[in-house]
Amino acid sequence: MILAGIVISLLLHSVMPNPDINHNRLYDFLTSIIITIIVWEGNLRIDHVMNQKFPWVKNPGKRLLTHTSLGLVFSVLAIYFPMVFFDTYVCRIPDDKREGLMVGCLLIGLLVTVIILSIEISTQFFRQWKQSLVDVEKYKTESVQAQLQNLKNQVNPHFLFNNLSVLSSLVYTDPDKSVDFINQLSKVYRYLLDNKSSELVTLATELEFIKSYTYLLQIRFDKNIQFDFTIEDDCLRLLIPPMSLQMLIENTIKHNEVSSELPLAVSIVAKNNELIVANNIQLRTNPEPGSKTGLQNIKDRYKFYSEKEVEIIMDKENFIVKLPLLNTK
Repeated sequence: MILAGIVISLLLHSVMPNPDINHNRLYDFLTSIIITIIVWEGNLRIDHVMNQKFPWVKNPGKRLLTHTSLGLVFSVLAIYFPMVFFDTYVCRIPDDKREGLMVGCLLIGLLVTVIILSIEISTQFFRQWKQSLVDVEKYKTESVQAQLQNLKNQVNPHFLFNNLSVLSSLVYTDPDKSVDFINQLSKVYRYLLDNKSSELVTLATELEFIKSYTYLLQIRFDKNIQFDFTIEDDCLRLLIPPMSLQMLIENTIKHNEVSSELPLAVSIVAKNNELIVANNIQLRTNPEPGSKTGLQNIKDRYKFYSEKEVEIIMDKENFIVKLPLLNTK
């Protein structure tokens, strides 16, 4: 910045020589250096504020207009007032030279400011653009991994073994119900296969799958588990990452006791653009082994679609998870 101030001072003297002003040239250099520092540091502060208020990724047009306008206005003031101070207290500029010198200083200062802003804005814009490409590729990788993990969590021998065990009992005790059980089981696997590559599905689609999934659970646990659905019609068209609701229900069973002595109650409520899944807490003494990444996977997936975060509330009696329901825009 010191070197830039000296260069600007020399440039000003070469463009607008002023032999009628006799003073120590050191004052010119100091004034130019001070103005350069004020303009540079001030624009850095403006850039910091702009990054918080108007990020490049969200609204580049508004950021460019606001940033450029503020930068130029600040630079004009940062150049003009020190020049007035220089004229008043350091070296009185002759009247016939004052206007030309002021205009020259402002033009050169603004030219340098425009060059600096152009380099700075272009650099930041392309840096953000490059970072957005990296984020997209990172998301694709994490999304595929999450989808594969979700599929692995559900289509596994343990899950299939439990349902086949239930089915083998039904075949002998209730053949008609065994047919229904097979149909619902096929719907569960069909949904898993059809949506393993989907990023978002409507809540209505997810609930249709959940009805089949909870049917299997209720056949397996009988009256020891109860599901209560309260869904507002306006929420059915909203979107959710596929199998998010299923994963939450699976977690409730994985971590809680389900028995006639300790029945498990799960409520699913959709209202005010939010899906709320709650269950009473009755932790297992010997919980099923798990990867402990289910809730974190849901959180990570939501980060790419909404600024709203997945909310987890746990007290002595209830465990509650709130998922934002997303718009189609």
